Amino acid sequence: MPANTHARNLTPIAAVIGSLALAGSLTACGGDSAAADAKVVTVYSADGLKGENGDGWYDKVFQDFQKRTGIKVEYVEGGSGEMVQRTVREKTNPQADVLVTLPPFIQQADGKGLLQKYAPKGSEQVNGTDKAADATWTSVVNNYFGFVYNKKELKQAPTTWDELLDGRYKNKLQYSTPGVAGDGTAVLIKAIHDFGGKDAALAYLKKLQANNVGPSASTGKLAPKVDKGELLVANGDVQMNHAQSKDMPNLGIWFPRATDKATDAAGEPTTFALPYAAGLVTKAPHSENGRKLLDFMLSAAAQRQVSEIGGGFSARKDVKTTDANAIALAKLMDGVEVFQPDWSDIDQNLTTYVEDWKSATGS
Repeated sequence: MPANTHARNLTPIAAVIGSLALAGSLTACGGDSAAADAKVVTVYSADGLKGENGDGWYDKVFQDFQKRTGIKVEYVEGGSGEMVQRTVREKTNPQADVLVTLPPFIQQADGKGLLQKYAPKGSEQVNGTDKAADATWTSVVNNYFGFVYNKKELKQAPTTWDELLDGRYKNKLQYSTPGVAGDGTAVLIKAIHDFGGKDAALAYLKKLQANNVGPSASTGKLAPKVDKGELLVANGDVQMNHAQSKDMPNLGIWFPRATDKATDAAGEPTTFALPYAAGLVTKAPHSENGRKLLDFMLSAAAQRQVSEIGGGFSARKDVKTTDANAIALAKLMDGVEVFQPDWSDIDQNLTTYVEDWKSATGS
């Protein structure tokens, strides 16, 4: 009997069964499609680790990860605060699997319940100060806050914060926005440390506003302006700026010093660790792929490429590198005092600090 005749002669019950079978086969097809789509992992990240020309640490790691696992990395980039706020907006329907951002925004994300517990393989080699005690996040690339200057226009780097108040920097200085960009928030944190308190730091930043071009949501966009001479000075971080300097020959890195009011002498240059910290997003659509990517990012092989390719510092204490970048970075950091911010205080009071900064600067 021809197939179509058989179909016309189906009893109602048989027809229902046939329809269910057809629906089941379509569902199975959909499942196969979903399985194919599942070979993906979405990363929301602060800028700095992806190269301007596709030659950054992320570029290499994501490419190698896809070759090894068949899982494609979908990448979304923005300022640290911007990425956290996007994840907050999507909390009821998460789109990201992995969130990478700078302190204090990684702590902020944790406090908002955006991160689930997962200790990547190799995280036992990460210093305790560079990971959450409850395994909600861990550093994948160590880094330090800094400033950049144009080496062509300025024969030597500025030394102190006070020098930046000079008229030569009017409309030639810019720093990214505290509360929005991780490095912009770092400007506020370092100023509070160097000036000995919030009030003194805000009084200084109020004066600096006369030379400041204005807000910037992304720190990464400032270095090209410095290299071209549109700006003389901007904030940044060591890893990102060192990596950018390969293609930006006029870019130099420096660390502002505070001036001792009693002696009028410049103190030591200071900075603090500003690592790229990663966590698995709560209810991530592809949690298992996120775990695999975090494991891969913290693998010894990927960590050895942090300095060589990314211009940063390995997050693992057991990974020692001797490539040219590692040597240059060690030299750059020689003699710079590294202080430890009170991240718990900053996390709790960040909104107040940012509001006070806005009030002081009229931003």
